[in-house]
Amino acid sequence: MKIAVCIKQVVSREWQVRVNDDKTWVRDQDAAWELNEPDAYALEEALRLKEKHGGEVVVVSAGPARVTQVIREALARGADRAIHVEGDHLATADAFTAADALAAAIKDEACDLVLTGLQSDDQGFAQVGVILAERLGMAHSTIIMEVQVEGSTLKVKRELEGGWFQWISMPLPAVLTIQSGINQLRYATLKGIMAAKKKDIKAVAAPAAAAARQRIVSIYVPEKTKATRLIGGTPAEAAAELVHVLRDEARVF
Repeated sequence: MKIAVCIKQVVSREWQVRVNDDKTWVRDQDAAWELNEPDAYALEEALRLKEKHGGEVVVVSAGPARVTQVIREALARGADRAIHVEGDHLATADAFTAADALAAAIKDEACDLVLTGLQSDDQGFAQVGVILAERLGMAHSTIIMEVQVEGSTLKVKRELEGGWFQWISMPLPAVLTIQSGINQLRYATLKGIMAAKKKDIKAVAAPAAAAARQRIVSIYVPEKTKATRLIGGTPAEAAAELVHVLRDEARVF
């Protein structure tokens, strides 16, 4: 079984976010970076499927040169080889552009299964995996909490709203977006880190980018403020106004 895992490099959660001069992204020149957490769970699931069914795990990442950091980390955890789709513009690409870049790299690999994290920790649109499935012409399912391979078919457990789950069967090849918490993450060992240095990273140029369908107009760091608001009137009027404020403005219920 050949499994491709799409991974993304995102700003570390411990880094204090600094907005760039255009106020359209962060100052990535002095940012700290890490592997996108949902993608780490997708990688772990791929490694477990390989251990159970045999095969190969190929990690694919799209972005500037710095993404080799997370590629090496994935190889150290146990992936067999990697593909780096190079392009500085991919650092802030929308879901369509990112999916097109990943699809171009994966389409000739003849993968049985493609895994992505449910969403990225930076933009969080949860659309790349869905669009990637369409580009590759594969069946897909989202918010996956368990994967069972049964011959040429899959049985997957999806997380729904309100604590409900859904089991569905689907054919291979397929694309799945993996929910965080599906498994227990492993970490790179010293042996794995040394072995990663000898594993192949294939660099490919990003396809010609089409016009972005989405763009970030402005970002900002939320400001913490405190304010006191007095509610007057009769007890009945004050109670009604308080309910209005809590429900329609503060949205606490």
